[in-house]
Amino acid sequence: MSDLYVSWSDYYQKIEHLAAKVHQSQWEFNQIVCLARGGLRIGDILSRIFDQPLAILSTSSYRGSGGKTARGTIVFSRDLTMTTPHLGSHILLVDDLVDSGTSLQKTLIWLDRNYGFYVEEIRSAVLWYKACSVIEPNYYVDYLPDNPWIHQPFEQYEKMNPADLIQLCSPAS
Repeated sequence: MSDLYVSWSDYYQKIEHLAAKVHQSQWEFNQIVCLARGGLRIGDILSRIFDQPLAILSTSSYRGSGGKTARGTIVFSRDLTMTTPHLGSHILLVDDLVDSGTSLQKTLIWLDRNYGFYVEEIRSAVLWYKACSVIEPNYYVDYLPDNPWIHQPFEQYEKMNPADLIQLCSPAS
């Protein structure tokens, strides 16, 4: 398995390509649900581009320390965070990537069990779709047949604390 390093510029460009693919499909949706944390930036930008309300579902499946991260059991927040009184009927479910596909599968089940009475259709959108996934997203920018570990530009903040920022932002003495 190789590693894929993504710059901020590449990251935002991929979000724009994802938006173009969704638009070109001519599918009309009335709600975006993003999976936090990986899908937050993507959901925010797509919500702005498509002028659709954003709901956030906090999930966690990767854990680790000392720079090593491993996939664990997925944990869901109790509820969606949203500003609309009800969830939309046609949902674009957004995340950064689909790796094993387990998170996406379980999220679809969670949404059906908790909000299924509102939902008519859900389609998924990600930047990266790995070959090892057990589920194919409806929209994706890159298919990755060799299943690389993806190093995203915001990972630097996972190893940083406020004291590090003070040191970085202080003028040289």
